[in-house]
Amino acid sequence: MNIKIRLTLMNFLQYAIWGSYLTSMGSYLMNVGLAPRIGLFYAMQGIVSLFMPALIGILADRWIQAQRLLGFCHLIAALFMCSAGYYALTAGTNVAFGTLFLLYALSVAFYMPTIALSNSVAYSALEGAGLDTVKAFPPIRVWGTVGFICSMLLCDAAGFQTTYKQFFQCALLGLLLGCYAFSLPQCPTNLSSERKTLVDALGLKAFALFKQKKMAIFFIFSMLLGVSLQITNGFANPFITSFRNIPEYASTFGANHANALISLSQVSETLCILLIPFCLKRFGIKNVMLMSMTAWVLRFGFFGLGNPGSGVWMFILSMIVYGVAFDFFNVSGSLFVNQETDTSIRSSAQGLFMIMTNGIGATIGTLGAQAVVNKLVISQPDPIAMTHGWSSSWLIFAGYALVVAVLFAIIFKYKHNPQAIAK
Repeated sequence: MNIKIRLTLMNFLQYAIWGSYLTSMGSYLMNVGLAPRIGLFYAMQGIVSLFMPALIGILADRWIQAQRLLGFCHLIAALFMCSAGYYALTAGTNVAFGTLFLLYALSVAFYMPTIALSNSVAYSALEGAGLDTVKAFPPIRVWGTVGFICSMLLCDAAGFQTTYKQFFQCALLGLLLGCYAFSLPQCPTNLSSERKTLVDALGLKAFALFKQKKMAIFFIFSMLLGVSLQITNGFANPFITSFRNIPEYASTFGANHANALISLSQVSETLCILLIPFCLKRFGIKNVMLMSMTAWVLRFGFFGLGNPGSGVWMFILSMIVYGVAFDFFNVSGSLFVNQETDTSIRSSAQGLFMIMTNGIGATIGTLGAQAVVNKLVISQPDPIAMTHGWSSSWLIFAGYALVVAVLFAIIFKYKHNPQAIAK
């Protein structure tokens, strides 16, 4: 089978797994009385990303072929997610935070490293086939977003988005990819008989990238932008669904099918991913990152000003700019790291990128967002007051993204070389 088709299937399943619950879990948690702890569930994705992607990346660089490790991680993650779904099934409305959180945390601990691993597998396979990763990878990665959309819509259409059944959907897809990963092309490891330092043996050379001013600033701002990554995943669905408690909006499509409305964000992704090769070559990584940061300002701002009735057009605009906000940062950043690092540490460097973005950044972001939502939304006495609280929360998030964008424009210095990108 053509290598592009095989990698396309890998990416489709990789993100379909995540799409099963990522945008809808918040509404399920609200239904079982865990609304004040939504942020903890999403922060756990960031907490495990502080160390698991780096550790798994080290194994992939040094000892275990990346495609095999990808398979093992998905199988383990699926097992724990299935256990979480079974526990939620048996517990009904008496879900204990500790038990559900532990099973979920163990699952995401093994899932989060697979994002960087799947990138490494794809880059290795494409380079092994003599293909240009900057040109060949985005059209493949776009099918990951298609998988995410299909999974979200399935969750919505099947009525899973407010129930524990979304966990079972996730587990089934994880088992499929776990098995499929073992059939992917072999990825090289870097074993050798020469004497190595402890830093070399542990694969910690990627952290030496902080000695380069350009890379240090890039990783720091990746962390600051990473703060925004999981906020809408955790709170957009509960926010839009909350309008069902207001008679004026109770019968609107968006209030009753939040996942379907949010899926427009992923449709936007499919288009924006295809623009990445052109934008990177034409504008360079700094301007592409600035586009992403500006899009985050608009993403949050439109949520703060819109509603599912007469203001639904603002929600739709928020969904449209999400593709630029997410992909121009995540995919372009991953390609930038791949180009700026030596082949011997690329898996570790991708893991480091995950630490800074989905690790430190996303953890701070989701916990901070939960504190804001608890203060301005959950503490309010009635649905109307909660709606005003949601609006204020989104505008606070937009203000943060704006500050980061201005600082990045001033501090990050990078001379764009179109010929380097074209190689």
